[in-house]
Amino acid sequence: MTAPSTFGLSSEARNLHWLLTNLVEEVPGIVSVAVVSSDGLLLLSSDPDRNEAARTKETGKPSGPRGSAADLATVVSGVGSLTVGAARLMDYGNVKHTMVAMEEGSLFVMSISDGSLLGVHGAADCDMSVIAYHMALFVGRAGHVLTPELRSELRQSLESEPTGSGR
Repeated sequence: MTAPSTFGLSSEARNLHWLLTNLVEEVPGIVSVAVVSSDGLLLLSSDPDRNEAARTKETGKPSGPRGSAADLATVVSGVGSLTVGAARLMDYGNVKHTMVAMEEGSLFVMSISDGSLLGVHGAADCDMSVIAYHMALFVGRAGHVLTPELRSELRQSLESEPTGSGR
């Protein structure tokens, strides 16, 4: 993972970046991670150099490769919306987490706070229980600090990153 620049960010924003970096580097089998706001905007990602598609509103193909955090943010937002709708329809309360096992990988979506979501794309050989455990730790540590002000700061920092760096 390429660590994003945290220069000029608040201590809470730097701590969230550190937590995300730690999650990706310490947990085997994680391919990509995205933190998405309740309105579907990418706030944090494990691959900041490939998030041009999240910063621009192009109608063509996304600039990042399949599986990038920008693509993951889109999928996480959609899955989150679908599961929230299903939970309301079934009247079973709030969605805590969703796991999708596929032939070539896994998708994990976990609620953080106020509708924000943590999404993880796992490799085919990942240990789903280990990833879910570490996601729960991240959510426990990040949930109380992910305020509207911090979400705004994270979104602004993502939008102000230079495009195409590190390619």
